[in-house]
Amino acid sequence: MDMEIDTRKEELQIKDDDLFRAAESGDASTFKSLSQEQLSRALSLRNEDSRSLLHVAASSAQSEVLKVLSAIDESKSVINSADEEGWVPLHSAASIGNSEIVEILLSRGADVNLKNSGGRTALHYAASKGWLKIAEILISQGAKINLKDKVGCTPLHRAASTGNSELCEFLIEEGAEVDAVDKAGQTCLMNAVICHNKEIALLLVRHGADVDVEDKEGYTVLGRASDDFRPLLVDAAKAMLEG
Repeated sequence: MDMEIDTRKEELQIKDDDLFRAAESGDASTFKSLSQEQLSRALSLRNEDSRSLLHVAASSAQSEVLKVLSAIDESKSVINSADEEGWVPLHSAASIGNSEIVEILLSRGADVNLKNSGGRTALHYAASKGWLKIAEILISQGAKINLKDKVGCTPLHRAASTGNSELCEFLIEEGAEVDAVDKAGQTCLMNAVICHNKEIALLLVRHGADVDVEDKEGYTVLGRASDDFRPLLVDAAKAMLEG
């Protein structure tokens, strides 16, 4: 009997820092040993960056820990709580490209269109990292495809910088605006050209991207293109015009 009481006391004395370490390392057994009351309290904890245990488990790709934590009702009230920079667990999961964690979070009520302090949604992060499968999941769950971040970039702007033409094709098929402009007046095509992503640039031109639009510095797409790439863009644009 004494041993049982001792064990229970030991459980109650798990330090907050140890819980955060367990979430980061994937030690699900630590959380499975907690009572419902202890789990509820654990979910309310925040570290020095205002990140919850859900944040830490999501950003560390620890799906087993996340399953334990998200299984209790209180998880619904913290699933969309943001850290100091406005990141929610879904932003982290999308950024690292973990589809299992993205799906767990969405199933527990994560808001697919929440923006962080930089105005970016989970789809912006999936797009900027080139994660096609994550983008597919997010859009199937209602992610808005043309939301702009604080510098005016849409997910397609971000994807055009990655070199993942399959992802760009998918976003366009799902309704991404090809000629959306950011605050510098640059289009997705300009992003692709500046990043020397020739395949994506030609893909965008085939989808009707404007090669004559000028950014706020007065450069056109052709003005931004390297000498060896300019003729290819001109030929692609002519082919589009000739139908």
